[in-house]
Amino acid sequence: MNTPAPPGAATPPQAVLYRVVHETAYTYATPVELAHHLAHLCPLDHPAQQRLDFVCDIHPEPGHRRSDVDVFGNAREFFAYYSPHDTLTVRAVSLVRVRAPDAPDWAASPAWDSVREQLLYRAGRPYVAEAEYTFGTHFAPLFAAAAAYAQPSFPAGRPLLDGARELMQRIHADFTYNPESTEVQTRAPQALELRAGVCQDYAHVMIAALRSLGLAARYISGYLRSRPKPGEEQLVGADASHAWVAVWCPVNGWVEFDPTNNRQPAADYVRIAMGRDFADVSPLRGVIRGGGEHTLKVGVHVSPVDTP
Repeated sequence: MNTPAPPGAATPPQAVLYRVVHETAYTYATPVELAHHLAHLCPLDHPAQQRLDFVCDIHPEPGHRRSDVDVFGNAREFFAYYSPHDTLTVRAVSLVRVRAPDAPDWAASPAWDSVREQLLYRAGRPYVAEAEYTFGTHFAPLFAAAAAYAQPSFPAGRPLLDGARELMQRIHADFTYNPESTEVQTRAPQALELRAGVCQDYAHVMIAALRSLGLAARYISGYLRSRPKPGEEQLVGADASHAWVAVWCPVNGWVEFDPTNNRQPAADYVRIAMGRDFADVSPLRGVIRGGGEHTLKVGVHVSPVDTP
């Protein structure tokens, strides 16, 4: 287990300015006659990052397009087509300044079982908004095997953040990163049984395990720096959309963990959206009529921008 640095021992790292390019290209065998799409591609404004610019080019030009903010605070974009088209290209370019999140106060973390009690509904007791993230969802349901998997990391009275960190480490050690083992629709029960998958599966398993114990956890989608600094190891999930987890701690707020890479996100992570699971924040989804078979190409590149 990693030993955290004592509070105040290190100077917060300097923020890094990134240019993020995310391009999605569909080619259809036959024309699409009608289409409705929803995109989550705009970086969040967040305590650890600042969105400076965002442009999303969509070709062909949609017949209808509008932007808003969802219930989780994520920017999203709807667009639709009412005339035939045989290709679709969505190119999102962002400029975002990112720093490492503040280190949590590990010593102040309350016991996990006391946090669970705080999140339980009791008549006449103040409502805790984070309790909304304790319920099961499609990709991260509550199930006995998830609770049983998590339990060794959460003996009675153990500090919540210590348990969450160990759970992250165990998932990283027990699972094999294998893009061929799962699909985008794979749910946490199947991924836990396989002990394999991609970042989405690692995140869903950790979320389901935490929630099955009565804790609040949420799903974060985003990106990793494409090329590491000299001497640093390439992170799993770079050059594609990435996913990780945040667990709620009353003292520290939402604390992030990346079970795919067995680490806490630093200044090389860019956050795009947060929700209950992948279904809330998928980068691009839609319903189409026509199109037949299609090919899909997705490219992501996150590069630091040199500034004076």
